Amino acid sequence: MKFGELAVEFQKIELTSLRNRKMEILAELIARLEGEELKQAIYLSLGRLGPLYDSLELNLAEKMAVRVVAWAMRVAEKKVWETYKEVGDLGNVVARLRDNKFTVHSSQFTVGEVYKELVKIAKDSGTGSQERKVRMLGRLLQNLDSLGAKYVVRLVVGRLRLGFSEMTVLDGLSFYLKKDKSLSRELEEIYQVAPDIGELAKVVRLEGIEGARRKLGLEVGRPIMPALAQRLRTADEMIEKMGRVVVEPKFDGQREQIHLYRFKNQGEQGLSLFEKEGGVRVQSFTRSLEDNTAMFPELEGAKKQIKAESVILDAEVVGFDKKTGKMVPFQVTMRRKRKYGIGKTSQELPVKFFVFDIMYKNGKSLIELPLVKRRQILRDTIKTGEVLVVDEGILTNQADEIRSYHKEQLDKGLEGVMVKRAEGKYRPGRKGWNWVKFKEEEGRSGKLADTLDCLVMGYYVGKGKRNKFGLGAFLVGIKNRDKWVTIAKIGTGLTDEEWRLLYQKVQAAKSHERARSYKVAKELEPDGWTSPEIVVEVSADEITKSPIHTSGYALRFPRLVRFREDKRPEEVTTLTEVEEIRQASGEVLN
Repeated sequence: MKFGELAVEFQKIELTSLRNRKMEILAELIARLEGEELKQAIYLSLGRLGPLYDSLELNLAEKMAVRVVAWAMRVAEKKVWETYKEVGDLGNVVARLRDNKFTVHSSQFTVGEVYKELVKIAKDSGTGSQERKVRMLGRLLQNLDSLGAKYVVRLVVGRLRLGFSEMTVLDGLSFYLKKDKSLSRELEEIYQVAPDIGELAKVVRLEGIEGARRKLGLEVGRPIMPALAQRLRTADEMIEKMGRVVVEPKFDGQREQIHLYRFKNQGEQGLSLFEKEGGVRVQSFTRSLEDNTAMFPELEGAKKQIKAESVILDAEVVGFDKKTGKMVPFQVTMRRKRKYGIGKTSQELPVKFFVFDIMYKNGKSLIELPLVKRRQILRDTIKTGEVLVVDEGILTNQADEIRSYHKEQLDKGLEGVMVKRAEGKYRPGRKGWNWVKFKEEEGRSGKLADTLDCLVMGYYVGKGKRNKFGLGAFLVGIKNRDKWVTIAKIGTGLTDEEWRLLYQKVQAAKSHERARSYKVAKELEPDGWTSPEIVVEVSADEITKSPIHTSGYALRFPRLVRFREDKRPEEVTTLTEVEEIRQASGEVLN
């Protein structure tokens, strides 16, 4: 397929706000493509060059993208900036300049050729790489028609704006196979274990859903979607729904998935990602599947604590104060996210990984085994030491024991406990009351039973004292299918440092127009919009009905808890979860 044809399909998707129509267009596209070309087109449609866990990204800074457009279109940068301010979208800028500057033609570049060129640009590094990228991208734009150039520019700045996610792709695959969404859930289960949406589309297109189930299983080096907790109000409800449970401490840390593989290099043919490198390899991934191995050089030492040829572990990493030996808050641990000076930071801020589950060992998936069996295998596999600590816990079927253990953890300064079905399998996502978090004490009044993860959608200009920060309030929303809907306007409760940090984040994510996936009432329109990038954790006293917020709910006395740099926008709290939290807090839903 020519890239210009793919751009036409992108435009069809962009111009419809109907999720089902987007799904149908994707199904039509899947029918026209196959193999590597389909895989590449799916990645590009989601604004990426690979699966979520692949660190290869374009994401050029706005200033550099403007340089590219100016160089390619043979105009002054000032002209590009002026047009950008006028139309509000750099993709539309290059399309307009492309039409004015060159004879519009149908590019002969295929999807594969454009994809490979973008990968080449993304991989270029070292001395002089910026200038090389400007010229490579510029030449690519010159050789595409205006529509193709528009979407390439949006891709490189990370704002494709087609308004759909992996879930819509799964619906599209189901629609391709059966002309309805009946296979979407089954496809999602395969995807959660092997979250490479391009590879899944490729295999389903050639071998159907049975072929995908056969070929795409758990694999070291490819993270599995993490199991997540649901919410129940009381310990009695937990026992009623879950039966015998394992109760574990809940730490204020960052979720990490640890992969380790030991092997002997015996040549290239048929070897996995790790085997091609030889020796012993350890990797870590965040809950949003980002490879962040570089953050934790101490994992190299953890190899000695693992008694296995290959493992996939679930853990929580927590930082410790070097002087006091006490655990530090999540935001302090997140200082490890810096790109530079990791060695020095690791010495100043030591961490431990509290390992609480094992999903894979010595070439075999363990996710179908009950939790109590997995915990036994975990204890036999990990020797507790300086880096890895096997998480403790109790086994019970008594609500009073849950309450007692919960209080014990709160007294230690932890967040509470995780309650897990003892016979439960490892299930990615939130399913079947398999895992439940118990953070607040029962009967505690004046606060919600849990916090919400929200997306910053826009900001309001500050007045008075807060004018010095550049903003005085911000609008946050939650997820409702492929849309973000508003739930709170937050203007109080931030420290001066948090206002300054928020301003920096807002400036980096500022958008000249509202994202198509945002649903915002006219009365709440902010002074400025942000693209879907910033995730914050928010607490509140209660959730009330709202005639203005597009979620139908509002937060009473919302407060910023922390910035969640470990979460993708797609991972924010959903509308369904908001209703669960409201119920867990003792509110009656009308």
